[in-house]
Amino acid sequence: MSQAREIAQRLAWVGVDWGSSNLRAWALDAHGEVLARAGSERGMLSLAPAEYEAELLRVIGNWLPATGRVPVRVCGMAGARQGWREAVYLPVPTRLDGLARGAVTPPVSDPRLEISLLPGLCQYPDADGRTFDVMRGEETQLAGLVAGEPGLAGLTCLPGTHAKWAHLEAGAVTRFSTFLTGELYGLLARQSVLKHSIGDDDLAEPGCRDAFVAAVRESQAAPGRYTARLFGLRAQDLLDDTLPTGEARGARLAARLSGLTIGLELAGMGDDLADAGPVTLIGNAALSQRYALAFEALGHESRHLDGEAAVLAGLGLAHRNLAERR
Repeated sequence: MSQAREIAQRLAWVGVDWGSSNLRAWALDAHGEVLARAGSERGMLSLAPAEYEAELLRVIGNWLPATGRVPVRVCGMAGARQGWREAVYLPVPTRLDGLARGAVTPPVSDPRLEISLLPGLCQYPDADGRTFDVMRGEETQLAGLVAGEPGLAGLTCLPGTHAKWAHLEAGAVTRFSTFLTGELYGLLARQSVLKHSIGDDDLAEPGCRDAFVAAVRESQAAPGRYTARLFGLRAQDLLDDTLPTGEARGARLAARLSGLTIGLELAGMGDDLADAGPVTLIGNAALSQRYALAFEALGHESRHLDGEAAVLAGLGLAHRNLAERR
């Protein structure tokens, strides 16, 4: 029996995380076991609404049986206003086991597809210190976290291009904040004067771990000096004879830039971080380890949940809730 035929026979549903620049898809059986993985570099930014179905079929078409309907649960930017069809944000506080109530179904031509686009979360200013904010995709990872720990309360960090910090209480997101840390690092490293000094960022290089930790502590101690320290990176490259030469020099300065920028983010969390217990990190291992090192440098504890495991658990929770509503 061919692999495609075996997948089609065992397939119960499909999970999709559709971002701005790519999509990830998983074929799952009735027990939630992953049968296959696939992906595409075509995210929301490169697709018109009428193109989503064709792109999805290009990625998962080989998994689908010849007849019957397959539930496809989608989180992320496919549900954005500029996406396939808008799944309107749910305002916080929001219970994460209730995301399915905001799901929408776009029109499709292939009768085998039963599409559900999950909503994101939004936040409005109030007297409790909330500010305007949105997330789309991360809420499903948070749902995956609370699916395994329904009574969890505390602070969760989802590092990335736009790092999210969410306060969880009794299975709900009560408030959250977004930091442009990853995007800011990329802009500074590649499109500012620092591009002449910053190399590949690898904390395994000699001296880079210490440079990162020192920079985190500097930003925490004096966040208002952040931009001065940025220019100091360029000056250090020009003047500091104690730095290594070649690629090692660029790596050391990249580690410092990363530490300064992540340290600024942690300083921005202020009392919320100082008063928190262990912070739960959700994301890929490498970036989560970097944040864990930053927490450790400042005396905070953390733990890690793999990003793929979290999004699959969150999609699975939504799938079960949607199935119960049918």
